[in-house]
Amino acid sequence: MVESPEQLPPKSRNLRWRLLISAILISTLGGLFYLDHWIGRSAPILLLVCLFLAVRGTYEMSGLLKTRSFQPRFGLVASGTIAIILATWLKPLGIGETHMVDLSYLGPTMLAFSLVVMGLFMVSALKFREPGKTMESLSAEILILVYVGVFLSMTAQLRWVAGPDAGYLVLGSLIVATKGGDVGAYTLGKLLGRKKLNPFLSPGKTWWGARGALITSALFSWLWLTYMPPVFDPSWEPVPWPLALLYGIAVGIVGMVGDLCESLIKRDVGKKDSAALMPGFGGILDILDSVLYTGPAAYLFWSLFPMASWR
Repeated sequence: MVESPEQLPPKSRNLRWRLLISAILISTLGGLFYLDHWIGRSAPILLLVCLFLAVRGTYEMSGLLKTRSFQPRFGLVASGTIAIILATWLKPLGIGETHMVDLSYLGPTMLAFSLVVMGLFMVSALKFREPGKTMESLSAEILILVYVGVFLSMTAQLRWVAGPDAGYLVLGSLIVATKGGDVGAYTLGKLLGRKKLNPFLSPGKTWWGARGALITSALFSWLWLTYMPPVFDPSWEPVPWPLALLYGIAVGIVGMVGDLCESLIKRDVGKKDSAALMPGFGGILDILDSVLYTGPAAYLFWSLFPMASWR
């Protein structure tokens, strides 16, 4: 006899819910990104996804930080994160130079970030009336711009770092390695984990879980970068296996740090999740924490090492 969801223990119901939502999210994003790949280097669907994530992520982080003397202004910061994301698309849309993407493509993003920070300073100066919380709120707003706007922009730039045709191969490598690490951390942590990795920030994480994350991140990275390049283009060679494994280990390490850093924000303001958007998952920031934090590291790796043998 099959048990109904109501008859299942809470942990089983939560696991089934997480698996169902994960399948829906992965299928939806996979379909959207497949279509975006064939549209070309302008990547309009990815732009819309990033704009949504920027606004939602800003909303969640503004809510998290509205405590004590922190009073970030959602409207201002959301406008800033949107500007940073739009600046990332200037060259892919043909505004400015159109040669192959390299580190110079960071220019529009960093310029937009600088101008937005200048604007926040100006607004704070004009609205200042008495000492007490201006600097705290301004600091919170700049933190949101970096954590959501800049990190998301850097992650999105993986769409072009190895050439416009390989965008989703590269983005996929980040997501597969990072989330594969989550699977390994959860599995090995549950089976063997005893010693806590950082009991003050995240009591559920263990040293065995960390080992599992590194092992599965390296494995998933190697599998993806070995077998997927010919799927995108039959003439593309697999990424050399030492680089694929090293990339996976680097992504696994940075992803774990990113997870702990989001926990730092939540624990310091006394919250369990960034938002109550999806039961079992939390908010957008809870889902993207390790991916966002790992984006700049992945961009640097693809820029410095000969990962893209097809270029």
